[in-house]
Amino acid sequence: MINNTKIDYKICRYLIENMETAVLLFNSELKLTAINPAAEDLLQASARKLMGQRHDVLFPHNAECRDILTTILQENRTITEREIRLKLITGSTITVDFAATPLNRTQKLTSIIVEITHVDRLLRLAREEHLQEQYETTRQILKGIAHEVKNPLGGLRGAAQLLDMDLENEIQKEYTAVIIKEADRLSDLVDKMAGSNQPLEMKPVNIHICLEHVRTLISAEYPTLVNIITNYDPSLPEISIDQNAMTQVILNISRNAVQAMLNAPKASSGEPNSLQFSTRPVGRFTIGNTLHRTVLQIDIKDNGPGIPEKLQAKVFYPLITDKPEGTGLGLSIVQNIINQHRGLVEFTSQTGKTVFSIFLPLMND
Repeated sequence: MINNTKIDYKICRYLIENMETAVLLFNSELKLTAINPAAEDLLQASARKLMGQRHDVLFPHNAECRDILTTILQENRTITEREIRLKLITGSTITVDFAATPLNRTQKLTSIIVEITHVDRLLRLAREEHLQEQYETTRQILKGIAHEVKNPLGGLRGAAQLLDMDLENEIQKEYTAVIIKEADRLSDLVDKMAGSNQPLEMKPVNIHICLEHVRTLISAEYPTLVNIITNYDPSLPEISIDQNAMTQVILNISRNAVQAMLNAPKASSGEPNSLQFSTRPVGRFTIGNTLHRTVLQIDIKDNGPGIPEKLQAKVFYPLITDKPEGTGLGLSIVQNIINQHRGLVEFTSQTGKTVFSIFLPLMND
């Protein structure tokens, strides 16, 4: 009987520690006695720092949360509040559902268990799922279009080659050369639209090698026009990626950012064009249906004009661009490559600040 109790306790502890919901346990003095990793991530503080602290220290800017716990202590009843704006110790604010339940022993309240659900995160997951469905649908359509377009293109190119062999007039040969060149260009374009089917060459790589390579390319291309800032976490381990493909991802996003900054009217403040590369690990992050213990986050931030609101919902679609000379394939290729890496790419954009964030699993959880 004792062994079974121990096993049940271990199972419960394992389940709580691996829950995506933040769970906290307060005693009858409203001091924190237990916390799971998800709560540490949500509150952006370690268990060592939080354990033993009173509720008013944990929620210094959230009177609503403090009042809920005080009320439960007085009335011994469960309280749930939806969509509370929770201000964290770090100063950032998130939207959460806050549920608190009294735990009683011999009709006396001994503890309060609190479950905090990050609503913003649930909305992000729903948005990610929707975008993934849209991406898969669009890609299947484009594959069908590519197949139908490439067949006649192949015949057109072959006919032009045969015609070129029978021609002796050099001026006429220039026309067939144009046909062949344009057929090749269109074939390459539809291949990019449909996404690459080539398998990735995955191997352990330090992600900062890719970032530094892109930094060198951008600095050489725009030596005096863009200030590039780096904020790397040197403790990050190597990650299994296709180095060339990931470099292409970072380069596409960076070039888009630089072109947007250079094409925008100069701000009256005279603030220089700035591009920032940042890396850091993120614990307990969900991509698709998989909860990863740790992921790598790469942020590419610029201080340009921002992405027009009318384009934000469809920037990852092929052929969507507001640049006259653009093909609208850069971000479509980015999403395709990141999906092949089982990662996630998302962005936030407003005037003066656009951030593209790439999330890649650091380990095979």
